[in-house]
Amino acid sequence: MITTFLFKADQVSKGGKELISAWSDDPQATIWVDLTDASEFDDPVLQKNNLGLHPMAVQDARRDRHPAKIEAFDDFTFLLLKGLSSDSFNIDFKTIQLSLFVGKRFLLTFHSSESISIERLKTLLMEEPVSSLASGSKLAMRLCRLMSMRYINILLELEPRLEELEALMLDDDANDTVLSELIRYKSDLKRLHRYADYHEQMFQQMKDKNFPGLDQDKGKHEIIDVWEKLERTKSLSRLFYETATDLIEGYISVASHRLNQIMKVLTVVMAIFVPLSFLAGIYGMNFENIPELHHPSGYFILLTVMGSMVGFLLMLFRKKKWL
Repeated sequence: MITTFLFKADQVSKGGKELISAWSDDPQATIWVDLTDASEFDDPVLQKNNLGLHPMAVQDARRDRHPAKIEAFDDFTFLLLKGLSSDSFNIDFKTIQLSLFVGKRFLLTFHSSESISIERLKTLLMEEPVSSLASGSKLAMRLCRLMSMRYINILLELEPRLEELEALMLDDDANDTVLSELIRYKSDLKRLHRYADYHEQMFQQMKDKNFPGLDQDKGKHEIIDVWEKLERTKSLSRLFYETATDLIEGYISVASHRLNQIMKVLTVVMAIFVPLSFLAGIYGMNFENIPELHHPSGYFILLTVMGSMVGFLLMLFRKKKWL
């Protein structure tokens, strides 16, 4: 469905594709056209009121998967972003393709799946003064800001969970589910860092160079604001990735330490019972000429010797702090 917002004379009107003709007739008006189906690029109204969209940019927008990119054309700039899907609120996120065609007097967006950032921007149009969003560049930067904030919110939600896992892995009841969860976080954080890096590089270019349709003078601070949020997303994802790595290594170290403690106890038990087994083996042999077998107190003497050996070994191990 084609949704349009027409900015004209400090007023904004919401409608369908009928507003595109009104925008085309007024050189002072600005329009935002939101598409949710790839076939809508071929709509006769869009073709008649030509926005000057390059066929190669439209082809990239229609692809199911494509890396984030920025490309300048004669009268507009094409931005291809990786937005978060509508059901992504934690680190186990999914992405959608979000295409922006930014001109001086227009913004055209395309997304084949629901976008919370798009819906939030539509709500803001009815809440904020029209002048704050009445240009293609301002609309695009506000949308990018909303998208980047969703990434930051995901990371901020993850931080307390990492702190919980750090405390949990020192608990005696900790199991391998902690390790599995941390490994999943590492994978998701690496993916998030990659997307943040793509976007941060895009907006670094926008800071340093002029692009058609983007107001580099009046909108410079808005571009910088989005870049700062993307840079923060990139740094936080790297920080949490390193934190998850440290926690995994710490968990493995703790597990190894616990295993070593168990092996130490087993070794001490074995060290105590080896000499006892040796004595029991000697006096368990069936030879007639073992003098001690005929001694009246032989049994009690052997038990005393064995008990003394156990006591001596226990004292020795405790002195060496093996127990």
